Amino acid sequence: MEFIVSGSWKGQLGMGLAAREISCLLAVAAGHTDKEIAARDGLSPRSVKGRIESAMFKLGVFRRPALVAEAMLRGLITATAPSSPDPRQHDQKSEDGVFIA
Repeated sequence: MEFIVSGSWKGQLGMGLAAREISCLLAVAAGHTDKEIAARDGLSPRSVKGRIESAMFKLGVFRRPALVAEAMLRGLITATAPSSPDPRQHDQKSEDGVFIA
């Protein structure tokens, strides 16, 4: 299987969406706007919008949050866990056990 990774999201290829649609979908899942995605990929915002609309049509949804949810349900995209800090590299300056509201 082939994957596309973008930030903390991973998309699986070969399951009905084109690579460019998956790329835009991952950016939508990460909360990026069309303008931000366009600047990142060297496209026009209209091209990005078209790719996202194409993915929504293929998955049978009409809104971006529904697109992300449906893609997750179908296993097209998954959120990857951020790497956790190494507990051995504990900051000695921190004040463990002190809560300041």
